[in-house]
Amino acid sequence: MRTIKLVVQYDGGDYVGWQRQGKGVSVQGLIEEALTTIDGAPVTLHGAGRTDAGVHAIGQVASARVASPIEDWQLIRALNAHLPDAIRVTELTTVPDAFHARFSATAKTYEYRIWNGRTVPPFVRRYAWHVIEPLNLPLMEQASQAMPGEHASAAFRSARSMNHTTVRQITSAGWRRDGEHTLVFEIGGQGFLRYMVRSLVGTLVEIGRGQRPVADVARLLAAPDRTQAGRTAPALGLFLMKVDY
Repeated sequence: MRTIKLVVQYDGGDYVGWQRQGKGVSVQGLIEEALTTIDGAPVTLHGAGRTDAGVHAIGQVASARVASPIEDWQLIRALNAHLPDAIRVTELTTVPDAFHARFSATAKTYEYRIWNGRTVPPFVRRYAWHVIEPLNLPLMEQASQAMPGEHASAAFRSARSMNHTTVRQITSAGWRRDGEHTLVFEIGGQGFLRYMVRSLVGTLVEIGRGQRPVADVARLLAAPDRTQAGRTAPALGLFLMKVDY
């Protein structure tokens, strides 16, 4: 037996999320099925994080224990041959047995993409939130600067979240333009609550629309109340970019 580390990219639009569930097709489930076929015995895959339905990944990381003796480069080819086109293993390496994709991770980076223009191109519509109204990017950037640090982030979690603690360490947060119409929010941290990034983006967009003051992000981090935060941004604009170890 050996431990393998996988770096995975996927278009999450047609899946129930990363995590295997009782109903629907998951990214984890499809990769486990492929590994099981190749290995000849059931394989359990551990992901660095659970992306929700519709969320994409450029740098999801996973680990598994396999018995197959075939070399890493052969295993990645065999895996991709068994996976749908929307899921690709871009890297596969044999690592020390102590490695665990989730528990060994030290930080994650996410990006959220917004198309801010009247007409969204057909090749963008699956990968960005279409916001027609003009957004004040300097105000959104100013508000995002309240995020780095350790905060109780309950105002920006899912109402169904069952986390024992809502305190999260955010290391960076900020906006940039990617062309004329695309706005990109990048945030890094040790961990995130469910829907946290999307709730932050929804609140920041309301600030960009002039619907709430810049100080609201800092206020909500100081006195968490989910009912006072903005809407949860759609899943299609969110990407897990990388996981650090």
